[in-house]
Amino acid sequence: MSNRPLRYAGKKLRVKPGEVNANGQRLYPYITSPEVIEAVNLAIQLERPLLLKGEPGCGKTRLALAVAHELQLPFEAWYVKSNSRARDGLYIYDAISRLRDAQLVNSRQIIKQEDVERVQDPTTYVKLQPLGRAFNNKQRTVVLIDEIDKADIDFPNDLLLELDELRFVIEETGQKFIAKAPPIIFITSNDEKELPDAFLRRCIFHYVEFPSEKRLIEIINAHFNNPSRQLVNAAINRFIKLRKEMDKYKRDSGKKVSTSELIDWFRVLNSDPEDEVLARLNGQLPYAGVLLKSWDDHIRYLKHSDNRE
Repeated sequence: MSNRPLRYAGKKLRVKPGEVNANGQRLYPYITSPEVIEAVNLAIQLERPLLLKGEPGCGKTRLALAVAHELQLPFEAWYVKSNSRARDGLYIYDAISRLRDAQLVNSRQIIKQEDVERVQDPTTYVKLQPLGRAFNNKQRTVVLIDEIDKADIDFPNDLLLELDELRFVIEETGQKFIAKAPPIIFITSNDEKELPDAFLRRCIFHYVEFPSEKRLIEIINAHFNNPSRQLVNAAINRFIKLRKEMDKYKRDSGKKVSTSELIDWFRVLNSDPEDEVLARLNGQLPYAGVLLKSWDDHIRYLKHSDNRE
């Protein structure tokens, strides 16, 4: 294995439809920016987690997968839920299975010596989870901790030791794990909760800006095979106008249409005859349900559309 320092170049990730990585996770085309590339390389160099914030659907989650693919590194994903605990990303200890097996030993339903020894060994019931597996890998591993703000407010503070010193202890067995190679950790947040200062001090921070019109065109061209230039320009023009209209109502609060929704919307538009779609784009927003996800948004858009007409 090469000892050259890792460096992310932000190469355009172009994949075949349905292509997956070694873990079976689906790969997607990814177009990044110089600012994001700089932030990723700072995190790699300083061995600090990269905390990514930005509008939902702007590509925060897929960045980690794109970095792992370009650098040809293992990838681990930890999708945080509202009831997640910090330990859940490190390991799981199956106490129920151990109790069941101990009862089977006591009732002599397990009698082979090697099976008895397995039951008596508490490490048998430890299963490493994404961050724990990354610590245990001799190769640097890209780890995604997705939507950390979904969890309880104490969750980030409970990870301070692990993120700072790259080590953890399995309480039930006393096993100590020290990272064999520092993982490259990406943490995403949609700003649903404020993150503690002690946690923020341990991170590199980057806000993922919404793509410019030029980058939106690049993103669509990367996701679709030779789409009509006229259709791409018309769709993105209408999409940008919709975002501006939503800005008037929402300003900095509330959900706006996202890049991921643009891709879904264009997939539908691209499946219809081009002349029909171009005509519809000049009228009421076609397939509005792909972009507008609340009744308030439908009402506001229709009201604005009627006024415009």
